[in-house]
Amino acid sequence: MIRGGSSYISSPPAFSNDAKRLLVCTANTVSIFSTSTALQVASLEGHTAAVTSVIVVPGTKVLCYCWTASLDGTIRYWDFSVPELLKTLDVKMPIFSMVIPSILGQPAESNEKPTDVFAYLSIEDKKVQENRPKAMHGQIRKCNLTASRMVGGLILKETPQPEFITVSSSGKFFGIRNKRKLHVWSVPATDSGRSLAKKITLHHSKTLSVLAFHPTERIVAAGDVTGRILVWRGFGNRTFSTGDELVNKEEEHPGVRGNDDADSCSTWHWHSAEVKVLSFSSDGAYLYSGGKEGVLVVWQLDTGKKKFLPRIGSPLLCFTDSPDPTLSSISCADNLIHILEMPSMDILKTISGIKLPHSFPGRYEGLSSGFAFDYASGLVALRTESYGIQFYSLFDDHGLYEVQVCERNHQPGDEISVVVILVALSQDGSMMSTVEVKLPEEGIGGLVCLKFWALGSENKKFTLSTVIYEPHRDAGISAVAFHPTRHMAVSSSYGGDFKVWVCNDEIQQKGQTIQNSGWACLAVGAYKKKPMTAAAFSLDGSVLAVAAETVITLWDPDKNVLLAVIGETLSPIVTLSFAGKSEYLVSVSRDPKPQLSVWNMSKLSLSWSYRLHIEAVACAVDLLSFAVLALLPESSMCTESNESMSQGRDGAILLFNVMDPVPVATWSVRKAKGGGLSFLHGNASFLEENISDGNAPKEFLVYVNGDHEYVLFDPYSNEANEVSTARRKGLVELEETGQVGYASIYGELPEFKRNQTSLVPSVPSERPWETIFSGSSHNLPPLTKLCAAFLESLMEKRTAAVE
Repeated sequence: MIRGGSSYISSPPAFSNDAKRLLVCTANTVSIFSTSTALQVASLEGHTAAVTSVIVVPGTKVLCYCWTASLDGTIRYWDFSVPELLKTLDVKMPIFSMVIPSILGQPAESNEKPTDVFAYLSIEDKKVQENRPKAMHGQIRKCNLTASRMVGGLILKETPQPEFITVSSSGKFFGIRNKRKLHVWSVPATDSGRSLAKKITLHHSKTLSVLAFHPTERIVAAGDVTGRILVWRGFGNRTFSTGDELVNKEEEHPGVRGNDDADSCSTWHWHSAEVKVLSFSSDGAYLYSGGKEGVLVVWQLDTGKKKFLPRIGSPLLCFTDSPDPTLSSISCADNLIHILEMPSMDILKTISGIKLPHSFPGRYEGLSSGFAFDYASGLVALRTESYGIQFYSLFDDHGLYEVQVCERNHQPGDEISVVVILVALSQDGSMMSTVEVKLPEEGIGGLVCLKFWALGSENKKFTLSTVIYEPHRDAGISAVAFHPTRHMAVSSSYGGDFKVWVCNDEIQQKGQTIQNSGWACLAVGAYKKKPMTAAAFSLDGSVLAVAAETVITLWDPDKNVLLAVIGETLSPIVTLSFAGKSEYLVSVSRDPKPQLSVWNMSKLSLSWSYRLHIEAVACAVDLLSFAVLALLPESSMCTESNESMSQGRDGAILLFNVMDPVPVATWSVRKAKGGGLSFLHGNASFLEENISDGNAPKEFLVYVNGDHEYVLFDPYSNEANEVSTARRKGLVELEETGQVGYASIYGELPEFKRNQTSLVPSVPSERPWETIFSGSSHNLPPLTKLCAAFLESLMEKRTAAVE
């Protein structure tokens, strides 16, 4: 089993002491990357919830120790060179942020007697929240890491929500932002555990978003949501003075609001949107800032002059210094971490995570996730907000490259003007098709564009082959599907037609392919002027199925002849899939009456169906199996906890044998809305590393959730039980109110074994008359057996009483 697709930018990363490794918080683990190759070399596994902080213990280049904190309420101490877990401390409250000032600013080797190590935590006290819903449940607490206990009864600050803690590189100060206030604490020089840290508060007229401390002087900078940067100099001279310092309280404090404890406050303004990045250089001479514009601004602290790092391509979220002054990292909103060479700020390497989901404007807001899977190589192609397609290796959990469908320059306040609504890959992964829509401006304009791409033989990257503007006049494209063995594709349109496209290299001249081949329309089809809402080729390519709203039309793709019509469903069909090499076709209908249907091509009739809201369908190539991702009814979501609802709509993966309406297996999953499914062929390296007994499965199943996290597993093995992240549900519980197809004819299905994960037939029931009529009519047992079971059902056996 492989898990991947985690966000690399949920928390700030940390460099090792030799700057050769970068520790990144990735969901419940800490992934360790090489800064020279940008490849993952190890991971720290053990937390049961998201890791929110990773802190490397300073020292010599040989030391490889770090502390991690997590929402699971634990703090762990690791030797990440092995890696090995050395110590665990349970504080029993979710930790949103952690700093350890006492390990900073100290020499690597010291002869002084070691003292206790204290950490300051930003936690959430759920008990306070339950007893007083409107109370502040974010707290800043103190923890003795050496003694493995919290400092009892000491709460430094309460806030409405847990806040991120920032600490100075010297370890003398730490602070948080709280709406329009900045709270700064001075760490006691000699800490006995009960020592109270002194605090000052600095005020601003706008909501603050980020702060940073100067490495050597009493200077703190903060950015706000309007793009302004405030720099307070000499903060805490009155409050934090040791008594030997003379402070003149009557001096003027330019720019300082009210009676705030600071000598002066200056304001810099270049950013037009919220400031998300603030960091001082290691020598304190420069201040780095960044935000939505995707530009890193370098301010000269003494003069306020600035220079810029050319556009990085996406909003900036975090800047991290390393012990090596020539290296630093910058985290970007599109799940990238760039390793920078300082001071030139050239990008040396990029750690590429899977692109995070994003919203679409207007009528495209509810657009499906738009995944396209390469069955042979184990890649997924997904749309990006920058008008591109990212290719990500699911077996290696690593981003490969991005195809730019349209150019986009990030500008302040830049709105999305182009939406890539569809992406499709051929079965062998050599061809790709994309559909983009240029949004109309003020109701005028709008353009649909169909593009075909070819995979290069040398660089293994897609290049543009053909551009077709308005392929179906002014109508939108509902689906694109490739022929399994030929350079042929079909596009269906809401305008009432579908078109079959062929590549010119299908025509051979003296055995050699024509150079600079392009795509052209071979045939056009329609059915009663109905919108064509879905399309699919059979596995051998001999049949083309196109959905005409609620009916399915079957065509000969070579002769463009209508062969048959099957129907009809209660709502328009949005997805069609042939179930491997079988004679069955799977269709999905959604609003207003969702329906999963399985059709028999030889009998041109409905085999069975359920009223389920299906988000994705995946059909096996070599087996008579298919899997669906079904969303739980919203009514049942209301009974779940608020935490579950905040994570997105849950669902279940159902695995079927295409001839049997009773699922082979089911797994409950989180964040199913916007998710995807696919069967993949295992590559050689994956099988060598993960299959040791030689019984390698032919196909794997991959589930990608709404946050683009994924799990890759063998659905027929016992290991598949671990995929479930919520309580299992029977299929009858998932079915929406009201029944269609099988359930309406034969009644409710018997509840199946919840832990069944193989295709092995179940043990015959001791009461066969209760289930013997369950199934399709053409699969019923012989008449002699039916009669015997029916008569037996009228005379149920009674157990003799024991006297």
